[in-house]
Amino acid sequence: MDPITFSIIRHRLYRVIDEAVITLKHVSGSAITNEGHDLMVSLYRADGSLLMGGVGFLHHLTSAAEACKAIIRRFEGRINEGDVFLTNCPYTAALHTSDVYLVAPIHYEGKLVAWSACFVHVYDIGAMVPGGFSPDSRDIFTEGFSSPGLKLVDRGEMNTDIMDTLLNMVRAPEMVALDLSSMIAANNVARERMVALVEKYGPVSVDQACQSLVDQSEQSFRDRLCELPDGRWESRQYFDIEDETYRVLLAMTKNKDTLTFDFTGSSEQSKYGINCAYWASWGGFFAPLFPLLCYDITWNDGVLRPISMIAPEGTIVNCTRPAPISLATVGAIQSVNNAACICISKMLSASEKYAKEATAVWHGSHFAIFMFGQNQKNQEAIGIMTETFGGAGGGRSFADGVDVGGEIPNPIGRMANVETTESHFPVRYLFRRATSDSGGAGKYRGGTSLEYAIQQHDSPDGGIHYVVSGKGTKFSMSDGLGGGHPGAPCNFRWVHNNEAALEGKNINPFANSAEEMTGEQESISWGVFPLMDRDVLYVRSDGGGGYGDPIERDPANTARDVREGAVSEMVARRIYGVVLDDSGAVDETASEEARAVIRNERLGRVEAAK
Repeated sequence: MDPITFSIIRHRLYRVIDEAVITLKHVSGSAITNEGHDLMVSLYRADGSLLMGGVGFLHHLTSAAEACKAIIRRFEGRINEGDVFLTNCPYTAALHTSDVYLVAPIHYEGKLVAWSACFVHVYDIGAMVPGGFSPDSRDIFTEGFSSPGLKLVDRGEMNTDIMDTLLNMVRAPEMVALDLSSMIAANNVARERMVALVEKYGPVSVDQACQSLVDQSEQSFRDRLCELPDGRWESRQYFDIEDETYRVLLAMTKNKDTLTFDFTGSSEQSKYGINCAYWASWGGFFAPLFPLLCYDITWNDGVLRPISMIAPEGTIVNCTRPAPISLATVGAIQSVNNAACICISKMLSASEKYAKEATAVWHGSHFAIFMFGQNQKNQEAIGIMTETFGGAGGGRSFADGVDVGGEIPNPIGRMANVETTESHFPVRYLFRRATSDSGGAGKYRGGTSLEYAIQQHDSPDGGIHYVVSGKGTKFSMSDGLGGGHPGAPCNFRWVHNNEAALEGKNINPFANSAEEMTGEQESISWGVFPLMDRDVLYVRSDGGGGYGDPIERDPANTARDVREGAVSEMVARRIYGVVLDDSGAVDETASEEARAVIRNERLGRVEAAK
């Protein structure tokens, strides 16, 4: 095929995905989709293998391929033009039951030529807790509707029996109907544009271009691996749930043009829904691999071919049915993301050519808060506080992490405006802002995280409930790299203003910080809690990990951080060894002395350990 035609077809495939994503966002009425961008649209070949990965949460690019393959096996001989299939079973392909995949075959002149697939985190799935995140679930049977595959649309006609059954099992069925309709619309657009592409260039030329695209990605990726040093790199992630601690251990081995991800030694599967199944872990390490190693390579099946994974059965990275799994995306999957990010970055750091691509962990722990109850319009309100997508960038080998800079697994993630959230839920914000001393210290510091506080407002029931599924509260999950410190851990507090009011204390309705709040502050991290009357929920997210030794940081940059509120004077002195004078300028002599003290303290600890 001539290179010009190949390039045109390749770019047309990108545009197909872009238009389908726009369609999905415009049809969906859910804030988690059209504000937080918890979504994905991609294209797949006739055999279900990944043809071109799209935007959104990158874990789903590979999982949706398994969804397509599962549908092909399940409905062999019954796949027709105009069909749309649904699956959300975590033991088939999905990450958890709330992540619903709709996959659609694309035919041309009666022949199957491709698939389109998309997902959203649906408004509700009928689990024991509204919204799907169920901290008290002990098996998948209490985590909502789950299907290994069903035909939602048959030859272009909605299967109303199935749709009505699904909507009968969920809260706020009109919102779930919009979620499903948005994915049907996205698949319809992808199908129409793909058919137009095949019609213009012919099925043979398009198939040749698709095969060349996959082969090109494989060869480019193998060539890149050959440029990197062989070796074995390890990383470990610990996270706390209630009084228990879990670990995800990863050893990544690179040999010539292949990579192996080995999770041997990870904790056994949990009684809590933090587990993930095999394909979720498979997608979990690809989420950082795609942008870190394949930033200029088309994300498709060619990238998958040099990779293998070892994930022992019965562990939190490959649990067995019916283990609970509703919190997988904020549980084991994110630890897989983080561990893979560090191992890949260690490998990149060992290469002079690619060291600049290495990064500390971005946003190591989702601080997901799910709200549910009646809103100020007397409507069912269910959804996530999208601040969890705000994130914080990890420090890199050449620059600081981006403050409140998102996360690697979702390049288009974002958080809603305060006003949008206040219009959806009966709450008001006391404040929302970036917070000091949250980014991991380093030669290049991690990005700062954010903090916010909310209170119920104008609720017909006097309040609303929320789910806290936090981890990383006892120790940070945003690992540093190359001597960089981890980012600050998450923090969740229930401020008991109601009790304080009963005791006759004055309640500050305009508290601008946690310190200004009157009521007793109870640390929380796991479970379902009420937000009633004047009580407050305070949340601080985790910062990005730092890169490099903090005492190698340019003192002028630390002085700027202090002026801008990213770092306190105390941390500047104790961690960075930077002393400022009364005008805020660097006291060079005092700073040199402070850094000498830090070096001597380190040497003293080494000597004491011998």
